[in-house]
Amino acid sequence: SLSELVIGSNRLHGVLPNSIGNLSTTLEWLEATGCHINGMIPSEIGNLSNLLSLALGDNDLTGSIPETIGNLQKIQQLQVYETEIQGLIPDNICKLTNLGELNLMNTKLYGSIPSCLGNLTSLQKLQLGSNALTSHMPSTLGSLKDLILLDLSSNFLIGPLPQEIGSMKSIVQLQLSGNQFSGNIATSIGELQNLINLSLSRNRLQGPIPESFADMVSLESLDLSRNNLSGTIPKSLEKLLHLGYLNVSFNELSGEIPNGGTFNNFTAGSFIGNEELCGAPKFHVKACKGNKRTGFSKTKFFLVYILPSITLIIIAAAFAIWLLRQRASNTRLLVQENSLLYPFNKRISYYEILQATNNFSEDNLIGRGSIGLVYKGIFYNGMVAAVKVFNLQLQASFKSFEAECEAMRNIRHRNLVKLISSCSNPDFKAMVLEYTPNGNLEKRLYTHNYFLDIDQRIGISVNTIAEYGTAGIVTPMGDVYSYGILLMETFTRKKPTDDLFVGELTMKKWVSEAFSRAVISIVDDNLLTGEKENFTGKESCLSMIMEVALNCTEDSPDDRINMKDVVGRLTKIRQRFKGL
Repeated sequence: SLSELVIGSNRLHGVLPNSIGNLSTTLEWLEATGCHINGMIPSEIGNLSNLLSLALGDNDLTGSIPETIGNLQKIQQLQVYETEIQGLIPDNICKLTNLGELNLMNTKLYGSIPSCLGNLTSLQKLQLGSNALTSHMPSTLGSLKDLILLDLSSNFLIGPLPQEIGSMKSIVQLQLSGNQFSGNIATSIGELQNLINLSLSRNRLQGPIPESFADMVSLESLDLSRNNLSGTIPKSLEKLLHLGYLNVSFNELSGEIPNGGTFNNFTAGSFIGNEELCGAPKFHVKACKGNKRTGFSKTKFFLVYILPSITLIIIAAAFAIWLLRQRASNTRLLVQENSLLYPFNKRISYYEILQATNNFSEDNLIGRGSIGLVYKGIFYNGMVAAVKVFNLQLQASFKSFEAECEAMRNIRHRNLVKLISSCSNPDFKAMVLEYTPNGNLEKRLYTHNYFLDIDQRIGISVNTIAEYGTAGIVTPMGDVYSYGILLMETFTRKKPTDDLFVGELTMKKWVSEAFSRAVISIVDDNLLTGEKENFTGKESCLSMIMEVALNCTEDSPDDRINMKDVVGRLTKIRQRFKGL
């Protein structure tokens, strides 16, 4: 019986048929994002009573959300973002008491936010941004104790922020920008000690910045720009040790800009548009009265601020020239760290990854490797990705992370998942990769539902590195040794971490010893079971493959075969196999 139907990212066009309600009642997962589907969501979808996840985002759907959506009593994830859906948010959604994620971002919904959403106490992500919602923010949302992400940005919500907002103790990201909220900022927001990202920009808020904000010890990003806030910037905000982004521009703030803690790292852009602020010259504001800096002469100003800057520029220029010369002498040096780690347009933060993987939940874990774990991540915009988190307790992880990022930056191949982005800081390193719901080599190699014959395994091995080898990319951009181990695993159906390999016996040693005697004793039994024709020829091909693998894993890097030659030899072996 059908339990999962995943058809996302296909150009299906057309409409969802009414007969969709006739699908198996055992269906738990229906994913059809990015399929160019138009028309209305049929009311018959409410017949899928066992559905746990419904993902219809990034389509051309029109009409309204059917009332029958309330029949999906077991549903945990509902995504209809980036569609042409319009109308009111139906109250029947409030019947979905198991709902953990509701994403209706960037549609044409209007009217008020149902106050009964506060009854959905399992909600962890509520995303209603970029719609035309009006009225107030329901105070009942304060009942959502497990809520991690709340996005109501870019709507037309009015009135003051409810004090009950301080009850959402688990909240990590709070996006309320681009509305018409007014009145003073609720001081209870300061009770949100897990909050990392707070955006209240582009509203009509007034009054002071609450002193209680200093209690949000996890805060990393605070945007209060383009409001009508007045008073001083609390000096207590200097205590926010993790605050890396602050924007209070275009308000009516006055007094001295704090100059301790993380304020040392902020620039003039954080404070522009507040005529009554004063402080250090680097903030491009007037000097505070009574501050000794007001007596600086132009000469002192030049000596203290301008001259050091010029000196730094000269030093940086000299270093850049030296670096370019170094690179010219060795074209295979690694690229600079920033281009290595962030070669893509989208940079993804640790906290976006934390939210996407549900705090690295076991439920999101889809793979384990020798240097880390792989999680399924669902990001705020609906993007589904695989997140490879490196175990930094292993010294090899640092080198492996850099090598993999560099290799993925240079390689484009149909058989390699695409690298979307990466996240790197001293305590955390991860790669965000294209998600492949149809499985991977490990699944097809080790489960009984699949069987890969010799030709298929050679094909996978060749195609995976074909473009890699043509480019002539070798260590450190590509780890030839690791590829050799993978080749051994592919044809022996044994993992390097298998219980067989204990003490001094490694996979490489095991293959090497068998190679000198009888390679047939170590290859996957399934490859030759029942084979009678050309048995000797097939055995010979397998022996040659193991020889390539051993050449990749020579102890000395200088003795290892390069990837271009690996491609050539495997291609010849495959041609020989096909000729048997």
